[in-house]
Amino acid sequence: MREFVYLRPGSIAEAISMRCEHEGCSVLLNGGTDVVIQLRDRLIKPDYVIDIKRIEGLREITFSKEAGLFIGACATMNEIGGNEHVKAHYPYLAEAALSVGSKQVRNRATCIGNIVNASPLCDTGTPLYAADAVVCITGRDGAREVPIREFITFVRRTVLRPDEIVTGIRVPYVEGLRGIFTKVARRREVDLSTICGTVARVGDEYRLAFGAVAPTPVRLPKTEALLSGKQLTPALIEQAAELARTEVSPIDDVRASKEYRLEVVGVIARRSLEQLA
Repeated sequence: MREFVYLRPGSIAEAISMRCEHEGCSVLLNGGTDVVIQLRDRLIKPDYVIDIKRIEGLREITFSKEAGLFIGACATMNEIGGNEHVKAHYPYLAEAALSVGSKQVRNRATCIGNIVNASPLCDTGTPLYAADAVVCITGRDGAREVPIREFITFVRRTVLRPDEIVTGIRVPYVEGLRGIFTKVARRREVDLSTICGTVARVGDEYRLAFGAVAPTPVRLPKTEALLSGKQLTPALIEQAAELARTEVSPIDDVRASKEYRLEVVGVIARRSLEQLA
């Protein structure tokens, strides 16, 4: 591991100041489940590591029907998965959070880290995509909010600027929205997704989001449009499952073949829609 200077800001303002002072040569440390490995393997070589875990307010999880759900940047996967508001109003997100790694990993790993890392495999990505979540960012020029579908731009790339930090993520509350999260992996626990997906329904509108089938998590707008305003029938569900396969672009890798992932997309879409019917 390369030597670096360890910094621990006491506030968001101080963290931003450090980011600005060391722009381009610093990395943020939150849960550390990805960053520490990248440091160890010298995949990243920062001069400064800025630890934001102790900043007050960044571990909060709050909810109201007016403002929706807010998850602070330092809230861990276990805290999200065990939160009463998340379980009551966003159970598919709670399930996704609790599917990540082991219990020990979930005590450190954060949802925000999962998103900022921008892996196509991120388990919490598809429920947040399906829920139209918004990423809350603060930097030199003040605060801004970016829809999550615009935040992740490619594999391990986001719109986050060198002077900015993500302070949390906001998930709108939609009365009556139901969602189903599915993760397929080589093992039942402690494994990365071979493919994951979230299918949600509110009234006669549908949202389908998948991970590990493209450079970023994706929504399936053509399939959503096909289903919109219609009563679910076996024929329509089968048509939607077939269309869903055409909206993704998976690759062959060590976890699965392209053909397998295409097949599983259809299976997840079909089974989820049958449960939501």
